[in-house]
Order: sequence, then C-alpha cells, then structure tokens
Amino acid sequence: MNRLELLIEKHNLVFAFLVVGVILFLSILVSKRLFKGKIPGVALAISAGLALAFLGDKKGLADIPLFSGMALLGGSMFRDFAVVATAVGADLNKIKKAGFAGVIALLVGITVTFFSGAAIAYFMGYTDAVSAATIGAGACTYIVGPITGAALGASSDVIAISIAAGVIKTVVTTIGTPIIAKRIGLHSPHSAVVFGGLVGTTSGVVAGLAATDEKLVPYGAMTATFYTGLGCLVCPSIFFVVLRAFLQ
Repeated sequence: MNRLELLIEKHNLVFAFLVVGVILFLSILVSKRLFKGKIPGVALAISAGLALAFLGDKKGLADIPLFSGMALLGGSMFRDFAVVATAVGADLNKIKKAGFAGVIALLVGITVTFFSGAAIAYFMGYTDAVSAATIGAGACTYIVGPITGAALGASSDVIAISIAAGVIKTVVTTIGTPIIAKRIGLHSPHSAVVFGGLVGTTSGVVAGLAATDEKLVPYGAMTATFYTGLGCLVCPSIFFVVLRAFLQ
C-alpha cells in the first residue's frame, strides 16, 4: 500500500486524470440508468466535483496528498488550454453572423450585471461607491471583482465578497445551463455567442455548455472571454464614475 501511495504521489497528474475519468464515467452511467438522460452526465460530474472540493481546504481536494495532482489539472493553465483547444471546432462564418448580436449581448450583459450587483451591495450596507463598484464588478466575474477593487483601493473584505459573488455566479451557471438550455433556445452557435456575452463567466459558460452540447463551447467561450476583458476596462473606470455620481 505504501508503494502504491508513493507511485500515485510521483505520478499525481496521471492519477488526477484517472479520478476525473472515473467520476465522468460513473456520472454518465447514473444519468442514463437513473435519470434516463434528462440530466446530462457532465452536469452530474461537475456537481460531484464541486461536492468533492469541500473535502479539502484552500485548494479543495488537492489539499489531500493522494489527490495533489488536482491542483495542476484544475488550475488555470489546463483550463485556458482546454478553452483555446475548443476553438479548433469553431466555424468562422457562424461567428461573423453572430458578431453584432454578440457585441450587443456583451454590452447589455456586463452593464446589467454590474449595476444589479452594485444595487444589491448598496442594500447590504455598502453605500460608498468604491465598495459598491467592487462588488458589482465581482457579480460580473470573480476576476473582474478583485481587479476593480485593487484599482479603486477597496478593502480586503469587500474584495473577498466580490470574489465570492463571482464564484457563486460560476457555480450557478455551470449547474443551471444544461437544465434551462432547451427553455431559452440554447441550441445553436448563434445562441451560444449571445449566451456567453450575457453571462460572461468563462469557467461557468464553458462547463455549462459542455454539459449541454460540447459543439457550442467555443462560441460561448469566445464572448465570455471578451466579457472579462471588457469588464476589467469599464468597471473601475466608466462604470465607477457613473456610480460615484449617485453614491457619495
């Protein structure tokens, strides 16, 4: 047993791939046998992964030495590589057709999300413009929040809340996308581009679309990525100035 543990720790990334593969296999099996395919297997696998993350501390399951490879497998490098790799299957003509709709979705999505988050922050007692803007930016994504907070000089507590808001949005998007996809007409590259622009959280959009239809992932990921970049530009600048006009 000790030799096995040493072998796994030495090849921790390979073991991490094995664990994810087993979870995905069992999730697809449960989806087919228990839920008759009504709940996608990928959605069940994502939910299982989120549940297992609570077994650890700061790094989730990777805090347990046996599963230390999860830190690399679940890190930003592999995530970004996976997102970029999906672009190989994207059709440039379809992206061009959805171009204008994607731009409108971006502008509407980030504006509505920011000011809705800022309004919630205000009613939570964060009445100064810096705190409200930081939390509003966090509602956009958990990346935009801390960047905005750092630029505006927000306190660490407020920045932590903005990150939490973004994480909650990601989790809800991940689990909820395959459930509501048919109801909102999320079945084509055009709709995926609009969806990515409206929602914005790249991790949530990619995972949610993967659970819905993996062919839609590159289209949603493209506008979701632009969403983060645009948010980092406008939240601590234009949106903050507008918010400051109403909050002193």
